[in-house]
Amino acid sequence: MPGILYLVATPIGNLEDMTFRAVRVLKEVDLVVYEERKEGGRLLRHFGVEKPVESLNEHNELAASSVILGRLKDGKSVALISDAGTPVFSDPGQLLVEKAILAGVTVVPIPGASSLLPALIVSGFPINRFLFYGFLSPKRNRRITELQQLRKEPRTIVVMETPYRLLQLVRDIAEVFGESRRICVALDLTLPTEEIMRGTGPELYRRLSRDEKKGEFVVVIEGQGK
Repeated sequence: MPGILYLVATPIGNLEDMTFRAVRVLKEVDLVVYEERKEGGRLLRHFGVEKPVESLNEHNELAASSVILGRLKDGKSVALISDAGTPVFSDPGQLLVEKAILAGVTVVPIPGASSLLPALIVSGFPINRFLFYGFLSPKRNRRITELQQLRKEPRTIVVMETPYRLLQLVRDIAEVFGESRRICVALDLTLPTEEIMRGTGPELYRRLSRDEKKGEFVVVIEGQGK
């Protein structure tokens, strides 16, 4: 019998957001797969989890997925975690999930923290329908093109970027979406440094130009015509 692959959500910052079920699963499985040693090791030590570990990240995803699938086929139970939040969602792991399903492995999600929904619910924009675009291109020309394609989207839009490109992203949103389109920046969610910034693109660009922020963030953009 193949083992079980658990997709375990972990805190996005505040370790108090870890669920009892997530801790129990991590302590019961045969193998824990984390993204990076530093973050994964810190989490496991904090919750007293002592298990064999493997790493799966964007650099070794193909090879690591095959190794982990072999463990699952041998009947081992495996927990996949990311550096923060819900694994697979804008993180490595999709290939492993696809391989596991094709091999008849049971895949069990263990829900928990995610930056997406907290950012949406504090934005103040309609969220009965929304578009999650994910990470924009790191290259400005391509990023501008992507934003231009989103400009007429009627639904609320969620985009993400790396922590050190917030100012550049807000600058480009202001340029493409104009003077009146509102955005919400959710910065360092769940941490003591959490900050929710709301305003038009130009307003937030001026604010961030005076006091540039660096940290994990999600940007929510108001849909056209709201």
